[in-house]
Amino acid sequence: MSKLMRLNTLGLAIGWAALLAACREQPSENPPIHPNLNMDFQTNQKPQEENPFFADGRAMRPQVPGTVARGTLKENGELHRGKTGDGSGNEFVTRIPVQITKEFVSRGRDRYTIFCAPCHAGTGAGDGIIVQRGMLRPASFHDDRLVQMPEGQIYDAILNGVRGNMPAYGYAIPVEDRWAIVAYVRALQLSQKAPLELVPPDIATQKGWTK
Repeated sequence: MSKLMRLNTLGLAIGWAALLAACREQPSENPPIHPNLNMDFQTNQKPQEENPFFADGRAMRPQVPGTVARGTLKENGELHRGKTGDGSGNEFVTRIPVQITKEFVSRGRDRYTIFCAPCHAGTGAGDGIIVQRGMLRPASFHDDRLVQMPEGQIYDAILNGVRGNMPAYGYAIPVEDRWAIVAYVRALQLSQKAPLELVPPDIATQKGWTK
């Protein structure tokens, strides 16, 4: 390619670039191209808008009776409310309706430390940091009344609170985490009242624990 042809090609390229640059952001009187018209012109209704198609004249349709949002169906009363049957009565379950594993109890310890320990203390004795600063002291988890308390009642206290002293944490703690906390509370209670027969002999000997 001769030098003259190269110069002509370069000049043509620069001219086209300048022409295209001059056309940017320029309004056009032509209508826009709509490859998919049904997405631009829909017969949808706005919230609270009237719609004569329905007998009540409302565009927004009421929910079908019995509608439950996905993921919020709570048919298992034992799991979601800590009560026997469908959970509508007052009888608390006396077991944890979730498989208990080491990881599950460890999760309970983690959640307990965040939500419970400030008042109930790390040991469950009820002398947490907030109590030391003037809050009414809660009962110790090691009191016989709480040791004998059904698991479902402990769960209910987490879910709904206790009178005006303990707030409800149902909004902040998911279902399984509530049960994990219950499992950890039982572990705390067992740590203070476990019979020596449950301690492995080598550990008992190492600690010097005897009857």
